[in-house]
Amino acid sequence: MAEGQNQDRKAQNGKGQEQDLNQLLKVRREKLAALQEAGKDPFQITKYDVTHHSTEIKENFESLEGQSVRIAGRIMSKRVMGKASFCNIQDLPGNIQAYVARDSLGEEPYADFKKLDVGDIVGLEGEVFKTKTGEISVHASKIVLLSKSLQILPEKFHGLTNTDVRYRQRYTDLIMNGEVKDTFVKRSKIISAIRRYLEDQGFLEVETPMLVSNAGGAAARPFETHYNSLDEDVKLRISLELYLKRLIVGGLERVFEIGRVFRNEGLDTRHNPEFTLMELYQAYTDYYGMMDLTENMFRFVANEVCGTTLIPYAGEMIDLGKPFERLTMVEAVKKYAGVDFDQIPDTTAARKVADEKGVHYEERHVKGDILNLFFEKFVEEHLIQPTFLMDHPVEVSPLTKRKPDKPDYVERFELFIYGREMCNAYSELNDPIDQRERFKAQEAALAAGDEEANTTDEDFLNALEIGMPPTGGIGYGIDRLVMLLTDSPAIRDVLLFPTLKSLG
Repeated sequence: MAEGQNQDRKAQNGKGQEQDLNQLLKVRREKLAALQEAGKDPFQITKYDVTHHSTEIKENFESLEGQSVRIAGRIMSKRVMGKASFCNIQDLPGNIQAYVARDSLGEEPYADFKKLDVGDIVGLEGEVFKTKTGEISVHASKIVLLSKSLQILPEKFHGLTNTDVRYRQRYTDLIMNGEVKDTFVKRSKIISAIRRYLEDQGFLEVETPMLVSNAGGAAARPFETHYNSLDEDVKLRISLELYLKRLIVGGLERVFEIGRVFRNEGLDTRHNPEFTLMELYQAYTDYYGMMDLTENMFRFVANEVCGTTLIPYAGEMIDLGKPFERLTMVEAVKKYAGVDFDQIPDTTAARKVADEKGVHYEERHVKGDILNLFFEKFVEEHLIQPTFLMDHPVEVSPLTKRKPDKPDYVERFELFIYGREMCNAYSELNDPIDQRERFKAQEAALAAGDEEANTTDEDFLNALEIGMPPTGGIGYGIDRLVMLLTDSPAIRDVLLFPTLKSLG
């Protein structure tokens, strides 16, 4: 009986809280209606001239003390104490306290101020001063309501912690959680630093199609749609590669693109079906040149954005300042799995070792595929510090130049940090005859059930027949780099609007 009564009380409390919330929302709308009737509709205001931001005032207090400033932002807290009040105004870089007195503001404007709610957006003009407790503040002489908030922000002490709500309502997340705003400001700075570095190296930024007839350049399932005007089925790109290589053929010797790509795959802490990829291609270099460029660029970006090459991530200290380790895939599997694939003669022997080690493979998999499966199972998680994993089997690298001395392997590397692939690079295949054979092998894999296999791109083959110089190319997952430099555990934490299942 007592348990039932307790449940009834909880239900009544929940209903009461809902009624209280509805009443508060009603009051806000009534306040807006009263303002509109009085000719003070905030939504009729089109601009407000801001002279300073919060952090600028705090950092330059000595020169601004006693000076008049105009700030704008959202009221995050408010304390009304008779003839004088305080409120906290939040803008892009931070927040600042405002002192609001009736004698300075005037009788009617002060009465209007007292009716303002937490969440309202205001413009405030006044003099910079320091309170008796030493807090830098603005003594308000004028306040203008710029936008009335008709919703109620999460309670400040508990904040906004529900991750699903945070991702769905990123606008509220940015308001309530300062570290989230910092992450996305840093994301913008990371991309800006990458652009500066590459432009200084002579690279041109270009743009290539997102809607394509042949989505190639990576092992992934594309999204498909229909182009009504042409009455053709098209795909969203999964990679930037094949069009950028066409530009190398055309004589643009150093090109890069930062753009969205789309892969019809699952969602987890490291994958979102819509993500930001950067690819670059440089004529007359190889994958060793791409290693040097990558190492130097990571150091440059870390120094520019974080001020250091020692990066804390998930409890580890990642050292981007020392030379990155270089391991071939065969060496890595030998080191961490105890299996030397140089001593395995063929697919039959590889399958036998896989059975012994509990590595699952499919009927279509040959020796090179099985080596890659060993790497994924035994090696990836150990590559915490920056490591270039080199020389992949040709079976998993359809667009890469073979190693002249080991034709079963290719001149390719992936950079791993904290057990995660950060980028993927090749000495690009520029032999059109070999490339056609690779496409045939991919078509066979597709027919055998590999939904991520490439299909033959005849126009790309034509471009290669025109002639592409020796070229180094690389693709970077921008979101994973942002995760690393902001110590973010999940890709959704660095995407402003991550992919989520629709409600209802």
